[in-house]
Amino acid sequence: MDEAAVRDLLAEVEDPALGDDLVSLGLVNAIEVEEGTAKISLALGAPYAPHESAIAAEVRETLQDAGLEVELSANIPDDTAEEDQVLPGVKNIIAVASGKGGVGKSTMAVNIAAGLSKLGANVGLFDADVYGPNVPRMLDADEAPRATDSDTIIPPEKFGVKLMSMAFLSGEDDPVIWRGPMVHKLLTQLVEDVEWGELDYMVLDLPPGTGDTQLTILQTLPLTGSVVVTTPQGVAVDDARKGLRMFGKHETPVLGIAENMSSFHCPDCGSQHQIFGEGGGRELAEENDLPFLGGIPLDPSIRQGGDEGKPVVLREGETADAFRVLTENVANNVGVIRRQSVQQHGW
Repeated sequence: MDEAAVRDLLAEVEDPALGDDLVSLGLVNAIEVEEGTAKISLALGAPYAPHESAIAAEVRETLQDAGLEVELSANIPDDTAEEDQVLPGVKNIIAVASGKGGVGKSTMAVNIAAGLSKLGANVGLFDADVYGPNVPRMLDADEAPRATDSDTIIPPEKFGVKLMSMAFLSGEDDPVIWRGPMVHKLLTQLVEDVEWGELDYMVLDLPPGTGDTQLTILQTLPLTGSVVVTTPQGVAVDDARKGLRMFGKHETPVLGIAENMSSFHCPDCGSQHQIFGEGGGRELAEENDLPFLGGIPLDPSIRQGGDEGKPVVLREGETADAFRVLTENVANNVGVIRRQSVQQHGW
């Protein structure tokens, strides 16, 4: 069997999200057939995303049914010169943002990062909320970063996630009272001087709102996409809408809307209570033709997880399942964004 025959077989495998076969979509980078083994490079860019894993599994099955051994690799072509790349070892950068504080943005960022790690990915979590860094506390991460002889920083790890936060660099109760240029300098230094290594995903916990820190991130880092967090409450949705506009102005794809505190299940009476309203996040997603990533209930176990340092997504139960579904949706939508970029650029 030659390359042309293998390409014909790959044309039988469809990308369900993009609605066409892998060959027509330009998602086959290279094919090499040698002694009954097909070595294939596919333009898949979201490691361990369930949908891309399913595509890879179907490719293997199709070729094995034709009597071939299969060696698969995945790579998204990049025409950026290596010296111009920011964080070249990081495949995908996901910003988690909210229009206002108090909606559980950091909780969402921590659980997305831990959930991606649980899927098998190499993950970094960058707590970019300079004025209110609390990710280390939420993960009970008390190990400080280590400095190398070359003045770079080795980030600590927790639950398989590499961590960096302003909380590691300041006193536990010391407020950060800095102007915008100082914040810009710090964030740039943490991007350039931290040894993140090879990561499938870096999750950024942005501060709430649309200020200097967000602008620095948008101008400095090549974001794959953003997750906008809201509660069902009208005020939170109004502010989340401003966050959407911010990403739109900087042409940053929005992976979807995540709704926190969707409902409360009363353990005593067994009924559901819509304490902060109902459907606000889903309506915001529909209004802007964006994916709704999922809703997370108002659950005391989330607070308990934050206090004890173990993300809820790593536990068992209904809320943990909700975080896992949301994380998988984030990864799947990263894959859609990356595969669409291949189409648009015609690589």
